[in-house]
Amino acid sequence: MPTPPPDPGPGLRERKKAARREALVSASHDLVSRLGLDAVTVEMICDEVGVSPRTFFNYFASKVDAVLGIQETPLSGETAEVFAGGGPTGDLLDDCAAVVGSMLDSAPIDLDRMALVMELSQREPALLVRQLAWFEERTEELAGLAARRTGAETPGATEKMISSLVLLVVRSTLARWEIAGSAGLPSSHLPDVTAELRTLVAPAPDAHTSSPA
Repeated sequence: MPTPPPDPGPGLRERKKAARREALVSASHDLVSRLGLDAVTVEMICDEVGVSPRTFFNYFASKVDAVLGIQETPLSGETAEVFAGGGPTGDLLDDCAAVVGSMLDSAPIDLDRMALVMELSQREPALLVRQLAWFEERTEELAGLAARRTGAETPGATEKMISSLVLLVVRSTLARWEIAGSAGLPSSHLPDVTAELRTLVAPAPDAHTSSPA
C-alpha cells in the first residue's frame, strides 16, 4: 500500500495564504496605478490573481483595504493577553516595546511598497481617509487593551496615553530602522528606542545639589 504524502502542515498553508494576499495587494496596486481607484473593481483584482471574489473577501473587506494592505489586527492574541495581564515584565515601557515587537514582526515592512501606497494615497483621497480611519481603529484598540491592564471600565486619559506611547515606539523604531539602511528586522532596534525614551524622561539632576569635593 503506497504511503500517503505527508501533510504540508500549517506552515505551508500559511505561506500560501500570505503569498495569495501579497498577490492581491500587488494586483490592486497595478490596476489602481494605471486606471485610478474608481475604475477598479474587486472582480478586476480577482481576475488578475485568478481567484474568486469570495476568496478576495477572506482577505480584505474592500478594494481600498487591498490597496492599503490592511490587516484586521497586527497584534497577536497571546501578546495582547500577556500585556493586559500586566506582563511580560511589569515595566510599562518594556511591555509596550513587547507589543510593538509583536506588531512589527507579524507584518513585514516593505519600504518600496509603503512609498507606493503613500503616492497612491496622495492621488486618491478615499485611500487617505481609510488610512486615517484604520489608524484611529488601532489607537482605540490599544487604548482598550491598556484599560484591561489598568482595570479601567473604559479607556480614559491614562489608557489613551499608553496607546500613544505604543504608537510612539512604533514610529521611533521604524525611523531608526530606516536610518540604519532598513537592514534586518525593525524590532531589533527596540532596545535602543526604549533606552533613549528612558533617558528623555529621566529626572534631571538637581542643579542645586553640590558635587562632592
